[in-house]
Parts: sequence; C-alpha cells; structure tokens
Amino acid sequence: MDRKKELKHMYQELEIVAGVYQIKNNMNGKRFVESTRNLKTINGVKFTLNNNTHMNKKLQSDWNEFGKDDFSIEILETLKKDENNPYYNEKEALKELEEKWLEQLKPYGENGYN
Repeated sequence: MDRKKELKHMYQELEIVAGVYQIKNNMNGKRFVESTRNLKTINGVKFTLNNNTHMNKKLQSDWNEFGKDDFSIEILETLKKDENNPYYNEKEALKELEEKWLEQLKPYGENGYN
C-alpha cells in the first residue's frame, strides 16, 4: 500500500509541460499542428488515431490508409513559463506559440490537416 501512495505522490510531482507538436505524414508530407497544455496527452492522441476516433477526419483517414508507421509525432517547442510576470497567461502564450508554428509550417490544404 505504501508503494501505491509513493507512486501517486511521484506522479503528482511530475512537471506538466505545455507546448506545440506536429503529426507528420511521412508519405505525403502533410502535417497536423496543435498545442496542448500537457504534452503527455500526445499518447492519448495516438490512442484516438489508433481507435479511429480522432476529431480531424482528414488526418484520421490518412492514418487509417497509410498506417501508424508512416507517421511521426514530434514536439516542436515547449512553452517557457514566465513566472516573474504577474500578467502572464499560459493559455494565451500557448495560443501565440501555436499560431507561430502554424504561420511557419502552413499546414493547410494540400500541405496539411489544419
């Protein structure tokens, strides 16, 4: 029982890191760019794709057609929190970071799934 409490405590102590990631189709080069407040949730995204329940139907269709081995998932950038700024808003900062990557990679139309 003590081990269970110890593991629970260790999990609660893990730092939650926000950031932007991409899912890239290595066959056609299309990308899906998204931000998350917890990069650990990428495993949940893989789960939804593997179970045919991802919200992005174009991405899901290609995942089903090409298979998971033809895709790569990469963290593009982690959010650096500004603890010294009393007006810092993590949600807004994360949105700006995502917009930066969307502007840079332009994953729209023939180039992506966004």
